[in-house]
Formats: sequence, structure tokens, C-alpha cells
Amino acid sequence: MDANKDKGDQGMQNPGGQMDRPAGFHFSESMLPKAVKRRVHALKRLQVQCANIEAKFYEEIHELERKYAALYQPLLDKRRDIVTGTVEPTDEECEWHSDREDEEQLAAEVKEKAAIEDAKKEEAMPEEDPKGIPEFWLTIFKSVDMLSDMLQEHDEPILKHLKDIQVRFSEPGQPMSFTLEFHFEPNGYFNNAVLTKVYKMKSEPDASEPFSFEGPEIIDCEGCQIDWHKGKDVTVKTIKKKQKHKGRGTVRTVTKQVPNDSFFNFFNPIKASPGVEMDEESEFTLATDFEIGHFFRERIIPRAVLYFTGEALEDDESFEEEELEEGDEEEQDEEGDDDDDDDEGDLDPKKEQPQPAECKQQ
Repeated sequence: MDANKDKGDQGMQNPGGQMDRPAGFHFSESMLPKAVKRRVHALKRLQVQCANIEAKFYEEIHELERKYAALYQPLLDKRRDIVTGTVEPTDEECEWHSDREDEEQLAAEVKEKAAIEDAKKEEAMPEEDPKGIPEFWLTIFKSVDMLSDMLQEHDEPILKHLKDIQVRFSEPGQPMSFTLEFHFEPNGYFNNAVLTKVYKMKSEPDASEPFSFEGPEIIDCEGCQIDWHKGKDVTVKTIKKKQKHKGRGTVRTVTKQVPNDSFFNFFNPIKASPGVEMDEESEFTLATDFEIGHFFRERIIPRAVLYFTGEALEDDESFEEEELEEGDEEEQDEEGDDDDDDDEGDLDPKKEQPQPAECKQQ
């Protein structure tokens, strides 16, 4: 036991011949010799220069996104036309071979019997030919947890009129941003043909915290005014309250409007005032808004059909399960290490717990 302990102690020694570091040791720059600290400061200056170059890299990535968005757009326009029924795809365009169909192929006899039964049912029922793909976007909203949490029952009839969602990137020379456009067909709820949400971004290190830079971040967002038809605004609800006059004792009924939960509050986001600290609830609401905007841009818009069929949901769930399994394995490894440490009795079994990363709002 003593031999192993001596061997372990030698392994913990540092090249500078300093004293062994105890368990839970935290390195501090102040512990460095003055000459070494001076060189570390030079490395930090280099690190800031690296962060500035990285910021330029992400600016060029944004330009590439804008360039390729123009190449994607004709395909996304065709998708919109098929969804709305403006265009009927050709037989060739509708050909699609699914591996799943091969896996689930029935025996020839069963397939033939099923075909006969289907033919009988089709003869008995009137032929339906709905226009386009009904409730395409509403189905996506109801299927994706992040969006369904925002969705209210009174929102659904409105979202049946949603024709398309598009993303537009800022023009060259303009501040970095992207705009989500929600295109609606004429409806009985509001006059707007397009509802917009602009997400403003920053791709430069913070002067006060340059080492926190990890790429472009959303720093603010701006919605739009919805021109609701009279009595159709689902973001407010009307309540009636009875008020009693203190002197005369008479009672009157007062009607007033109060905020109402609705997806369409998405277009009236919380505003971050410069120099004014937000409360915790507002910070969380704004951070969630940023996350939703990013999710629309990165996932929903480019892969809409796969969210409609549920295939993208399965991929997302599989990815989350893999991450969880990896985390479990790491936790088990750490527990195993604790057991080894306890057996040797060399290290303090108390370990400092990792702190959650803060969500910083600009």
C-alpha cells in the first residue's frame, strides 16, 4: 500500500518541483512567478486576437448562408406551391422509394387481399381530393414540443391559413440579422399577409469579456404589429368585473381587456433596455424566444416535410437518447473512480459539483 502511495505521489509532482497539489486544488494566476505571469498576459493578448479573427470567420459564414439561401429559395417556393395546392407535382416528381416499405412488405397473397378490400371501400366512399397538403404547418406546430407549448386552441383555426415560413438574411454591409416571415392566405382574423420577426445578432468579442466569445449570438429581436379584425385578437381576452360604489352602494359592471396566452404573442417580444437589468423571469422568456427563433431558422424551415411526417422528430429523439446514454456512462465512470479513490484512501471523497452555465443576455 505504501509503495503504491509513494508512486502516486511522484506522479502528482509538477515539473517545477513545487509542492504536491491537494485534492480540490484550483489554479490561480496569482500563484505564478512574476516572469511567468508576464508571459501569460502575452498569451491572453494573442487569444483576444484569435477571437477577433474568429468573429470575422463567422461573418463570412453568414455571407455564405445568405448566398446559399438564394439557391435554396426556388426549391422552397416549389414546396410552398405544392403545400398550398397552387401546383400539382408530376408523377415523376412524386416517385419515392422508402426502405421502410421494403422492410414491412407483406406476402403477395395478403397484399392482393388488402387491395381488393381497399377497392371495395373506395367504391363505397366518395373520392376525396383535398387541395394541397391541408394543415401542413399546423401539424408541425402540434408535433414539435417547443412549438406546441406556445400553441393554444384558439390559435389553431388561424394557423390553418399559414401558407409558408421563410427566413431572410441581412444584406451585405448591414448589421448581422435574420428575419422569419410567416406568410398567410387571406383570413378572417387579421389583414397582414406576412407577419415578421427580426432577430438581431452580434459576431464580435465583448470588450469586457473577450474570452467568452463562442460565435454569433442573438442579442435582440423585434416583432411586428398585427392588424387584427375587430373582436378577433386572440392575444387579449375580455373580462367583466363588478364594482360597488362606496358611497351610494350602487354596482356597475366594468369590461376590460387583459393579456391572453397565444402563439401570436411571439410577434410582441420582451424588449431588452440598454443598461437596465432584467428580472429572472424576463431573462428566461427572452432566452427561450431566442432559442425558438434559432430553431425555426436551423431546423423547422429547412426540414419542414420531415417534421410533418415525424421523421425529424425521431431523429431528434434518437440524438437526445444518445447524449443521455453518453452522460450516464461518464457518470458511471466517475462513480467507479470514486470507488477506487475510497479504496486507496488518498483523496478527499468530497468533490466540487460543476456549476450550470449562465445564460447571458446582452
